[in-house]
Amino acid sequence: MEFTLAGWGTYRPRQVLTSTELDARHGQASGWTQAEFGIATRRIAAADETSSMMAATAAADAIAAAGWDPHAIDVIIGGCGVMEQPIPSTAALVQHRLGLGKSGIAAFDVNQTCLSFLVALDMAAMGIALGRWRRVLVFSADIASAGLDPANPKTRSIFGDGAAAVALEAAPSSGRGVRGLHFATHGAGHALAQLRAGGTRLRVEDGYDALLAGSRFEMDAFGIFKAAARCLPATIAAALEQAQLTRDDLDVVICHQASAPGVEHVRRLFAPRMDRVIDIFADHGNQIAASIPTALAHALDSGRIVPGMNVLLLGTAAGISAGAMVLRT
Repeated sequence: MEFTLAGWGTYRPRQVLTSTELDARHGQASGWTQAEFGIATRRIAAADETSSMMAATAAADAIAAAGWDPHAIDVIIGGCGVMEQPIPSTAALVQHRLGLGKSGIAAFDVNQTCLSFLVALDMAAMGIALGRWRRVLVFSADIASAGLDPANPKTRSIFGDGAAAVALEAAPSSGRGVRGLHFATHGAGHALAQLRAGGTRLRVEDGYDALLAGSRFEMDAFGIFKAAARCLPATIAAALEQAQLTRDDLDVVICHQASAPGVEHVRRLFAPRMDRVIDIFADHGNQIAASIPTALAHALDSGRIVPGMNVLLLGTAAGISAGAMVLRT
């Protein structure tokens, strides 16, 4: 599964929501939200900043950075935690926004909530390894603010909106790309994080109040943290074993920016070299599926990741699921 990260791009919505603003909304003293949840600012999408708009902007930057002719793309894979609309796929909407709506380029979505980018990246890598695709565009875009309960300070505080995209190009015999990965799902924890509306579970005949309640994201924060903490060590170990590497061989760790305690837990897992873990939570928040690729782009842009490094992409998701992927850059 050898490929290069030929290009990448991100999109951050225009509106900045500060923790001080949330302090006032929640009737708390200035500084309470940041002290309680470890977040200073995050971005909130406006009505015109749809998932497909944000994704297409990030994707256009990734395509330009790769130096590709957009029509030479073989497939577009969307990995969003929550789709823009149930039908059609967000990937089809992004394809159209990129000016490729009549191109015939294959476009589809995969979903594993916060791990959607990793699953999409895995699918892209498999397609490249099979010789099916040479150039793959993968994107994630999420608008967490659309489903938050304004009466819940924690969920209202820690989530942010945004998008990111990567352009992957086949690189045979380069030794670059996916070296190891592991995914695990424990469906017994499915109710710890859920969004019940938007599919077939809740319907119009159930009434407005039921649809409204189901449209709010529900999360047992402590339960999620405990479940994730149990899943991660074995998931990391399995990915490293497949890659024939140890934790000491890892140069950088890109983890899902789930929460301040969540990132700190990952940092402790990689002690004493905790500085390997990229932490952008304080000014991005939890961007659902866009979280990992946004942190990846940040590390690439800041020079934390350079060619020849071993990079671990790591996260957890509703389900409860966990995933780890070792990349050679």
